[in-house]
Amino acid sequence: MNLIKVGVLMKCLVIGSTVADIMIYMDRLPTSQGDEHIKKQMMAVGGCAFNVVNVLHQIGVDYTFISPVGTGMYGDFVKKELNRLGIQSEIHLSGANGCCYCFVEENGDRTFLSHHGVEYSFNPEWLTDIDMASFDYIYVCGLEIEETDGDKIIEMLKEVSGQIIFCPGPRGKLIEQRKMEALYALSPIIHLNEQEIKELTGLENIEEAVQKMYDWTHNTVIVTTGADGAIYYDGKLHSVTGYKAAVVDTIGAGDSHTGGVMAALSVGKTLHEAIDFANLVSSKVVGVNGVHLEDGIYVELRQSLRR
Repeated sequence: MNLIKVGVLMKCLVIGSTVADIMIYMDRLPTSQGDEHIKKQMMAVGGCAFNVVNVLHQIGVDYTFISPVGTGMYGDFVKKELNRLGIQSEIHLSGANGCCYCFVEENGDRTFLSHHGVEYSFNPEWLTDIDMASFDYIYVCGLEIEETDGDKIIEMLKEVSGQIIFCPGPRGKLIEQRKMEALYALSPIIHLNEQEIKELTGLENIEEAVQKMYDWTHNTVIVTTGADGAIYYDGKLHSVTGYKAAVVDTIGAGDSHTGGVMAALSVGKTLHEAIDFANLVSSKVVGVNGVHLEDGIYVELRQSLRR
């Protein structure tokens, strides 16, 4: 795939997991000891970091993907799917790869039950032959920071010169405070949703919450707001209108939004333009099962980014 040429091309580094998403669609989650029939189930390659890279790859943005792949039936599935998609991961470990059970209710809400394997590990030696100074944007996810090797990732991030983009995720409030403070000190762009920023800041008012997060990081805070699109704060609050979408499920919508922001920034778009493009990407993703779009939609997205 040819790289998109808009402005000065920049390079992205994405660190994190690739898993097998087992998606189970049902009317509603059962109560304890309940018994419900499901409508359908399917398995697809996923994981926060993969969902970000998938957008970069399909759009045609230059990236390096640091994602360990394990063994077992899920590891075999991940290897096969990455190969089919043409996404390279050179790190193969002997331990079992994990999976994520994604329960999707009729209204599109999703509940995750995750089994973590070696895909959530990190070894700085994986970066030995990589020119870390060559990356303009570096993505990390809260799930990896929460794990034991999260400290190793933070230490590595202290040495990069590019802009860190940190997505705390729905478990951000469970990450040790010392780790969060160490990350905030690196002035990352924070990308999260309304519920996540409320939980992290302890504030219900979104404007107050983004201001508090900005005070911690001294950098842009991006908050997705569902069908309304997104807001961002860079010392002043801005709103970016969303695109209409018929929601099938919201699996990977936030990750794909992050990928859209990175893709657009990487080809020289302004932050406002990048978030607008990310809103378009996520509006397409919520309209399908999981995160994988038809080739024709990726063509439309690439054309949109060239405008």
